[in-house]
Amino acid sequence: MASLISNLSSAISRLTLLRKPSLHFSVKTLRKLEADRKWCGPISPFLHASTNYDFAHFSSCPQAKTMNALGQDEELVVLGIETSCDDTAAAVVRSNGEILSQVVSSQEDLLVRYGGVAPKMAEEAHSLVIDQVVQEALDKAKVTEEDLSAVAVTIGPGLSLCLRVGVRKARKVAGTYALPIVGVHHMEAHALVARLVERELQFPFIALLISGGHNLLILARDLGHYIQLGTTIDDAIGEAYDKTAKWLGLDMRKSGGPAVEELAREGDENSVKFKVPMKQHKDCNFSYAGLKTQVRLAIESKNIDASIPIASASSEDRRARADIAASFQRVAVLHLEEKCERAIEWAMKMEPSIKHLVVSGGVASNQYVRSRLNKIVEKQALQLVCPPPSLCTDNGVMIAWTGIEHFQMGRYDPPPPACEPEDAMLDLRPRWPLGEEYAEGRSEARSLKTARVHPSLTSLIQASTQTTP
Repeated sequence: MASLISNLSSAISRLTLLRKPSLHFSVKTLRKLEADRKWCGPISPFLHASTNYDFAHFSSCPQAKTMNALGQDEELVVLGIETSCDDTAAAVVRSNGEILSQVVSSQEDLLVRYGGVAPKMAEEAHSLVIDQVVQEALDKAKVTEEDLSAVAVTIGPGLSLCLRVGVRKARKVAGTYALPIVGVHHMEAHALVARLVERELQFPFIALLISGGHNLLILARDLGHYIQLGTTIDDAIGEAYDKTAKWLGLDMRKSGGPAVEELAREGDENSVKFKVPMKQHKDCNFSYAGLKTQVRLAIESKNIDASIPIASASSEDRRARADIAASFQRVAVLHLEEKCERAIEWAMKMEPSIKHLVVSGGVASNQYVRSRLNKIVEKQALQLVCPPPSLCTDNGVMIAWTGIEHFQMGRYDPPPPACEPEDAMLDLRPRWPLGEEYAEGRSEARSLKTARVHPSLTSLIQASTQTTP
């Protein structure tokens, strides 16, 4: 542990991780503290600082004692900002779980034009609407920046060009109005939003997080303490859905998942004999690259022309496409089922009190996925928890709520400088593991090794607990 703490010291200096405070936070006092920031010294939690400052916690400042005393009964109101991929989202949420507003600006036209997410185009689209989206979220919530307790923003994982837009906006708001800021892990937010929806959901629980860029099975032991049971060694299920939709000539404006699910209802799921990936691997990892290849070859064998939209296809051609869509979906979800069964077995050995499987992320909006996984959890006498579709896809609510959960534990950063330079080097974490790998599930795949650019969120929090006096 000593070596781990040493290796993570620079990373922890950019992420405030405090012990749980006995009292809530007073924003008014924090604004007074901002005026006297000299007590705490220079702090840049999301910046790569050339000087190695020891991170100064609020609890070490003279003003902190007053701040805690004044903030005992204060209810939190948090603005959440999300720009990790192709949706620009913002929301305002209270600590009692009330969603005051939720605004999402989609990039569906770009998805159609480029057949997927084009990072540079996505960044430009975020930049064009971020101010409007945040202002609309505040207006719909009937609050101003002065009413906020904190700002939460996704800092990873995701596309770095896109993450930058949201982080800059969050820091601008937080700096201008002297608000604390919480850097949020995108995948943790997908898991924790289930606790907003199902208030009885307690740790520990299992979570399957499935989206266009991620396939993740985790054991959530506590807030910020996660064990990775399995992940994808190549492509995620959402990517497979998107490519299948594109190759079948489907309407991509609502993304590939809903398009494939809708067409699959017309097809025979047993008509095309696709192989279930990784049957020989007795772990919880996923692989969808091979299934994508199988789908492409099946489409080519049927002479399906993707340039002909599904709406213009002949009845025979439409039937062939529907059969492929249904067969693909059956095998793609069967892969999820098999890995979830094993993950439940592993997790129950570590935490026998588990009662819930959370399924979240964009693909969790798929009703076929939900119905199949519900049968798995019923066999294990567990309960399936799925957020509503609007909270499964990327959204600001999940970011705000995760910010609230960590804020109440004392994990936040102080207000950034009010006049931060535009060219500041932001601490973005495009590849950021959520938890440490479970020993039985560890994969030697090269893609998994290269993905670990940043220490996991769990290791950062655990190391900070060791170093906090």
